[in-house]
Amino acid sequence: MSDRYAPIGGQAVIEGVMMRSPKMVATAVRMPDGSIQVKSREFVSISRRIPLLGLPVLRGAVVLVESLRVGIQALAFSAEAAVAEEEGKPKSERRFGTLGLGMSFTVAISFLLGFLVFFYLPLKLTDLTGVRHGLTYNLIDGAFRLAFFMIYIVAVGMWGEMQRVFMYHGAEHKTIHNLESGQELTPENAGGFSRFHPRCGTSFLFLVVIVSLIVFCFLGRPDTWQARLLRFALIPVIAGISFEIIRFAGAHYDNPLVKWVSEPGLRLQRLTTREPSKDMLEVAIAALRAVL
Repeated sequence: MSDRYAPIGGQAVIEGVMMRSPKMVATAVRMPDGSIQVKSREFVSISRRIPLLGLPVLRGAVVLVESLRVGIQALAFSAEAAVAEEEGKPKSERRFGTLGLGMSFTVAISFLLGFLVFFYLPLKLTDLTGVRHGLTYNLIDGAFRLAFFMIYIVAVGMWGEMQRVFMYHGAEHKTIHNLESGQELTPENAGGFSRFHPRCGTSFLFLVVIVSLIVFCFLGRPDTWQARLLRFALIPVIAGISFEIIRFAGAHYDNPLVKWVSEPGLRLQRLTTREPSKDMLEVAIAALRAVL
């Protein structure tokens, strides 16, 4: 597979961009002195080493877990690099000396809150409606979940302190578009592409909400704790199905039907991306070149 068609993904971090290819992961960060610091390492997904985990749907759940781990590591590196701690300072005295532990705690709390808001709370609110019919119950439950997701996206999009991260998010997308076009990787070329991409994480999360609504409609009304536990256990399967859809959309985006299906997720990206500056595109290109 050529570099142009390699399945590249990425993530905006603090003052930088993380890029991931099938064999490498790299994070590039703009330092306070204007230079770009790049950290890269080899990374091969477990789904490529264990054939069973590379099967459709299963590989999506694996990619989700691995992406979260890689993304947390990239965020930790970007936070420490952007602050540019004094090299002579003892590690025990550095401001981010316990960054890994602190970030792990933050991620754990975020997962718990996400579970409560997007899965547990919709069920409890739907219970309060008194609806007994299974299909109606699940449609209301899904509507609550979608409403909470939209509120979350809008709130994040309005968060002032996240604007530079959103600009780097846009730089990540533009640079990947530049690679996929076959044109030379330059800030000028990348700047001419869209800041929206069909394989974006925002689109993926939107798909997870929609797919969960469809899947849960087949399960009836969850009257027992076992039935509710089954829903929670199906979350990795739902993520896997969503991954396959978004993977297909990325590979066949020229198809009019695929474009139509992808449109809601692309519109949501207006809230989680911003137009990047030239120096941000330079950072994204540095990360991309490192994984190629």
